[in-house]
Amino acid sequence: MAREKARRKLRVFVEAAWPVLEPPSRRFQANWHIDAICEHLEAVSRGQITRLLINIPPGHMKSLCASVLWQAWEWIDAPWTRWLTASYAAPLSIRDSVRARRVITSPWYRDNFGGVFRLLDDQNQKARFENDRTGYRIATSVGGVATGERGDRVVVDDPHNVHETLSRTQREAALVWWDETMTTRVNDPVKSGQVIIMQRLHARDLSGHVLEQGGWVHLMLPMAYEPDRRCVTALGFEDPRTDDGALLWPDRFGSSVLEDWERRLGAYAAAGQLQQRPAPREGGLFKRHWFEIGRASPAEAKRTRYWDFAATEEQAGTDPDYTAGARVAMLDGIYWIEDVRRERLSPLGVEKLVANTAAEDGREVAIGIEQEPGSSGKATVDHYRRRVLVGYACRGFRVTGSKVDRADPLSAAAEAGNVKLVAGPWNQAFLDEVALFPAGAHDDQVDAAAGAFNWLAARGGRRIIKLSGV
Repeated sequence: MAREKARRKLRVFVEAAWPVLEPPSRRFQANWHIDAICEHLEAVSRGQITRLLINIPPGHMKSLCASVLWQAWEWIDAPWTRWLTASYAAPLSIRDSVRARRVITSPWYRDNFGGVFRLLDDQNQKARFENDRTGYRIATSVGGVATGERGDRVVVDDPHNVHETLSRTQREAALVWWDETMTTRVNDPVKSGQVIIMQRLHARDLSGHVLEQGGWVHLMLPMAYEPDRRCVTALGFEDPRTDDGALLWPDRFGSSVLEDWERRLGAYAAAGQLQQRPAPREGGLFKRHWFEIGRASPAEAKRTRYWDFAATEEQAGTDPDYTAGARVAMLDGIYWIEDVRRERLSPLGVEKLVANTAAEDGREVAIGIEQEPGSSGKATVDHYRRRVLVGYACRGFRVTGSKVDRADPLSAAAEAGNVKLVAGPWNQAFLDEVALFPAGAHDDQVDAAAGAFNWLAARGGRRIIKLSGV
């Protein structure tokens, strides 16, 4: 009877297989979130779900359920299924492959389900093993997969390295790998299952990317419950918690653990890894309520418009940077962000935008241009000064320090109540971006506003992040 229940229900199988992988001193602790994970993985096995995204904090058995035991369970009735599994680093994916094989070759598994298939001796390695019913498992990493290999189950567990979260190059490489490699590796585009399971790290991590594309069942379980983000899925599952702040697994991770993790991780990492959103609930470096919105700024204030260029046209399937220009006014230590322009345009389109905006602002508004490193950056500034903005006060700036370093003075002034917004249609997009900075998908408006603020602050004698004019 116990064997039959384990065959029929993944959740029962997980608990039954627990002693194969864990020492006797570590007992299995049941919790409803394990039931939810297993229920959704079962739905993938049945073909009821073909794209499943699970966001859950670390330490909550995500890898054990999805990357280890699910395959061993499914092979009981469907040993012909083929599995492609990946993590951000090959050793992690291989680790889970070895653990799955350990379960399959254990006396417990053989005694209960061993008559269904056997592993082939000539294909029984850490990164790849096969059975005599044509099923196999391949373990790889983000950026790789054996040419020509396909799977009925494509499972990606932790596609991003936590320590490389803010590296745009690393994040985008993972997204390109997913779009151009893994999405085409399913055996059956209609029936095969794709599963991504991870903690949130950035607005434009793989979770954010696939959610933007749409078509995914999203099981999202924050460590501390937030009623306004209650998870409801297509299976009819609803997060059973009702009280704001109720913990996901209190018997194992209580309030003292949460407080310690939040202290160690910091606001941004805790928001992503624990709460499954890319920025703190109230904002991180910037908070929305710091920015008072008013109707006008003083006419006698000093003004500058600062441009952060990204002359890349939008193309299908990409999420390029914007060209952003922020106009900021200063008087007596108070700063007004008066206007922000943000567009995705071709190089010629950017030139027209800058020229037209300068004409609207008037010649009394100084123009700053963020200069990229190298000779091409200097050439761009020279081009704008001599051809596009003739007759305007225009300067290029070589910047030093990270984006966070450059934005920190603006953040400090805003927290002190010295930065205000002039009401305009751009307000909401600007506030959305600053609230997510630096973990948001884009930071162009922040860069432009910080550049204008730093330039004006320097003119006013305030010590700020270094800007080198050219």
